Amino acid sequence: MNKLLERLNNGEILVADGAMGTMLFERGLKSGECPEGMNLSRVDVLEDIARLYLDAGADIIQTNTFGGSPLKLASYSLEDKAPLINRNAVSAVKKVVAGKSYVSASCGPSGKILKPYGDTDPELISESFEIQMQAFTESGCDIICIETMMDIREALLALRAAKKKAPGTPIMVTMTYDATPKGFYTIMGDTIAKAARTLEEAGADVIGSNCGNGIENMIRIAGEYRKHTALPLIIQSNAGLPLIEDGELVYPETPEFMAEKAKELVDTGVSIIGGCCGTTPEHIRAIRNSISNIQH
Repeated sequence: MNKLLERLNNGEILVADGAMGTMLFERGLKSGECPEGMNLSRVDVLEDIARLYLDAGADIIQTNTFGGSPLKLASYSLEDKAPLINRNAVSAVKKVVAGKSYVSASCGPSGKILKPYGDTDPELISESFEIQMQAFTESGCDIICIETMMDIREALLALRAAKKKAPGTPIMVTMTYDATPKGFYTIMGDTIAKAARTLEEAGADVIGSNCGNGIENMIRIAGEYRKHTALPLIIQSNAGLPLIEDGELVYPETPEFMAEKAKELVDTGVSIIGGCCGTTPEHIRAIRNSISNIQH
């Protein structure tokens, strides 16, 4: 497989996969259960999800390790199992994609709030991320994706942990923003300009945004990023903002709508386009077709 960063620098547009949580709930994960607990007992489910996204045309397929840092797993008394949980997840995707797509190891927030706003020391969060990154590198992922970050300081701790434990592995970092009358901000008040500048200086290879917004807001977010960085951009939108219909959570944006809007992401200069909450293999297949039509 061609080197990821070479492909991006040559102007290729890659397609990432869609939601993990949505797919896990369809396959028996109960509300309140640890999503990463499945990595210990139901590796077949992880393989099934990877296969569906591979068949949909995803170039980049994520692992079920979003909450796989020991600090986050401690909520379920699984912190001691962190290395195994992360290794199993990478191995499951590697087995399925067999070199046909990149295996992207997902790292989400620790679930803790850093001092002085919260009660957690940065050293504790760093150690937790380092344990997760060590497992990623031991199992041979192709990419590390630090995602859904809402505090640039925590994103930096994860980025530094990745660079320390997995030198040479491309690192993507995505922040999650809220739309406000004054523009886009993370919950902790970080702007896109600040995130772009800080992450580029710290050595991230690909930056962008995931979660929190449907694709139309994400086009605006991508445009804002493009003003502040020349790095490759990744955008993974939700399938709109969730609605409750007949007691069920429903995401309103259809595969066709997202695929049409994906062309605008390409025009904005986005290099990797995937999906977050509510997106399915059908969304990814539609985006893949849309982008393939542009590139040929």
